[in-house]
Amino acid sequence: MSTTVELSEARPTGRSRAQGRPLGKLGLRGAAATYLLLMVALPVATLAREGLSQGLAELGRALVHPVARGAIFLTLETALVMAAVNAVMGTLIAYVLVRYPFPGRKLLDVLIDLPFAIPTLVTGMMIVTLLGPHAALGQLFEAAGMRVVYAPPAIILALLFVTLPLVVRTVQPVLLELDGADEEAAYTLGASEWTTFRRVTLPAIAPAIVSGALQSFARALGEFGSVVVVAGNIPRRTLTAAVHVFGEVESGDVHAASAMSLVLVTISFCVVLVVSARQRGAHG
Repeated sequence: MSTTVELSEARPTGRSRAQGRPLGKLGLRGAAATYLLLMVALPVATLAREGLSQGLAELGRALVHPVARGAIFLTLETALVMAAVNAVMGTLIAYVLVRYPFPGRKLLDVLIDLPFAIPTLVTGMMIVTLLGPHAALGQLFEAAGMRVVYAPPAIILALLFVTLPLVVRTVQPVLLELDGADEEAAYTLGASEWTTFRRVTLPAIAPAIVSGALQSFARALGEFGSVVVVAGNIPRRTLTAAVHVFGEVESGDVHAASAMSLVLVTISFCVVLVVSARQRGAHG
């Protein structure tokens, strides 16, 4: 017994071993920081240098061009609509998966992550096949005076598909961790399911809903593969910012492409900062 105690006291813990080898810790930190700088910071810095290489005035002129301005506005509009829809439907799906047992729930839970595995170009093709001008469903919409593919609605549908898991997977763990005692107490006091959700559950999961919606918004800003297939890419009508960048690169105007890319990176970075701040506040 005493030998075991002596051995356990003599055996260094993982933390003490790490503290005893500062060079190893510095090496690991240096490797992680170097990789992050090379893979993220360096490309972003290069993009910023290229976008600002001709001065702020030229950067502004590249962005206020009617085609570029229309692409930015369309991108922001479709991303905002998508984020709002995803916030509602993603929360609904997460709530159903957590609160209601039903046949096929595990399969549905697996399907949530399918958009992450499907190439975005394939996503665009699926939408065109389903709702394109030559598809039966697409012809029904056309007959009703509503065009889906090669119009803004198709962009929103593509964004909804590729970003749906972000909201569901952000809200679902929070719902699983909630203490059901408050909900049971509300039911005992005569509150309906909707009232209980609105007054008890929703305030608890609201930070997660906002974080998931913001992540979806940031992801949608740079979506290219699905959008380039379904949008039609008509300047000032269905041309998004990411597709505009691709067009400028193909035409040889690297500065205009860098200017638009710099705007997208800046917006996305601000959104990521907001999400990170909210998550630190929720865990702090």
